[in-house]
Amino acid sequence: MALAQAILTCLIDAPHSGYDLSKIFSESVGYFWNASQQQIYRELGKLESRGLIEAEIIPREGRLDKKIYSITDAGKQHLIGWMLQPSEPDIVREDLLVKIFAGGLVPVDVLVDDVERHRRIHVEKLAKYREIEQEKCPYADRLSSTEKLRRLVLHAGIRYESEWIAWCDEALATLKESEEQS
Repeated sequence: MALAQAILTCLIDAPHSGYDLSKIFSESVGYFWNASQQQIYRELGKLESRGLIEAEIIPREGRLDKKIYSITDAGKQHLIGWMLQPSEPDIVREDLLVKIFAGGLVPVDVLVDDVERHRRIHVEKLAKYREIEQEKCPYADRLSSTEKLRRLVLHAGIRYESEWIAWCDEALATLKESEEQS
């Protein structure tokens, strides 16, 4: 997936400013597609030049004008075309796994510290996703079809973080066991 499609997806429901999109990416979309504010603004310019989005400029006295972006019909068609193509699973690139793979080169406590740090990060993310679920999906039986699909994506994030926490626990047990045997 490309950032362009993630931005177009965010614009389906309502127009947003670049700042709004950055918040959306940091608060919800970020668990499956990460992008910095700078990357988002750069991509908005590209999408606008391709005619996939359009911007309404809102003048603001004493401040920079605000641009509100909305998806065009061409943008919707582009997104539909992309959605009709089969998607491929992403390749895992995880520094921590490389470090564990080469773990015999450093003291075990170095690896333990890194795994514990990763575990804390995943615990924080999991708590955030569960909070989002409670806030946005308290009544699962009353969700619209679109809301059910978004909840499904949120559940993927919850499972991802849960599995990482379980793996970290397994790694910590293995590392501590190997430290005791040394």
